[in-house]
Amino acid sequence: MKSVITLYKNAFGGLSPAAWMLALVILINRSGTMVIPFLSVYLTSSLGFSLVETGWIMSMFGLGAIGGSFLGGWLTDKIGPFKVQLISLLGGGLMFLALSQVTSFYPLAGFIFFVSLVSEMLRPANQIAVSYYAKPENVTRAFSLNRMAINLGFSFGPALGGLLAAVSYQWLFIADAITCAGAGLIFFLYFYGKQGKEKEPLPDTNTALIPDKSVWSDGLFLGFILLVICFSTMFFQLFSTWPIYHRQVYQLPEQEIGLLLGLNGLIVFLFEMVLVYKIGDRFPIRRLIAFGCFLMALAFLALFGMESKAALYLACIFISFAEIFAMPFMATYTVQRSGKRNRGAYMGLYSVAFASAFVLAPLIGTNLVDALGFQNWWLIAGVFALATGFLFYWILSEKRGVNHLEVRKNAAA
Repeated sequence: MKSVITLYKNAFGGLSPAAWMLALVILINRSGTMVIPFLSVYLTSSLGFSLVETGWIMSMFGLGAIGGSFLGGWLTDKIGPFKVQLISLLGGGLMFLALSQVTSFYPLAGFIFFVSLVSEMLRPANQIAVSYYAKPENVTRAFSLNRMAINLGFSFGPALGGLLAAVSYQWLFIADAITCAGAGLIFFLYFYGKQGKEKEPLPDTNTALIPDKSVWSDGLFLGFILLVICFSTMFFQLFSTWPIYHRQVYQLPEQEIGLLLGLNGLIVFLFEMVLVYKIGDRFPIRRLIAFGCFLMALAFLALFGMESKAALYLACIFISFAEIFAMPFMATYTVQRSGKRNRGAYMGLYSVAFASAFVLAPLIGTNLVDALGFQNWWLIAGVFALATGFLFYWILSEKRGVNHLEVRKNAAA
């Protein structure tokens, strides 16, 4: 037990107070993440939309997220991460509250687009702020701390959201609005007047030679971004087709759907930071991300091959560890690939990759489920995730300019 405690202490050691406060703000914000996990169930069960209509509405959230990622990255380079994060948190809170009053198809699709546009400006601004307030040798662990806060909040949010949804879906919108505004207030009180120092990440032998140029002329990074979209499209089935599958096939109540979704956040919260600390400097980045894709494939193949309730929990465990092995290293690679004058553009495009997947995931998933059924879709998704892993391993090979990702254990030094 003592060695386990020491391991966690070492994994968290050396991070700045500002990095911890950024994580606290994200924790509060994501603890209110209740609308999006239940959106597909809300649209089909409460508002009566079809699978295809639900897919289109959810894809509008993804389109707004794309715009928000571009806008957030661009604004961060212009006015700094503080103002962008504050606007996103306070504005998002107000818009989630108003969203609860919109129930018709076209107005709802349009309003969800603007809610997402404002809310997702937070992501690139927050990631850049993390890199400002972390030592260069601590960047991966600072990102992991931030993601740990996101996932701890996400373990609370859906679980509590399931209880609130059982009473009324309106409470989901109210809770989301309150936590957005609360996170914005705490963020303002702590960071007002503080300026993080813009730092260069630890160089490696390849990315250190890359000048500050347009992200659109970095062909390797664009290939990497395309594969991030592929990975994320499969991952975001967790929030689109999976809840519908839980409800329509297994007749799970909102409370249990919330617990299943919250299990994902809890697993990542418990294991990501320590695993990043233990394995981050031992394996090439391509192996870690490819292994994450392999675990993703196992998640879908578990749903395909096991027609029992246990498959839902097994798939959730697999997809959670897929997230752990892939996503932290994707973010760190993006920071290392960028220069100090174009980091906002790089992080913005990285955020756009996830936002694009949020467009594609519900559209592809719901339409293929409608045409082929759930089981055939799980098989297709599993094979696609496996192919994505092989492509990641190929494009991130050292011969193509991506060196070993170094994450120092003596981070506090």
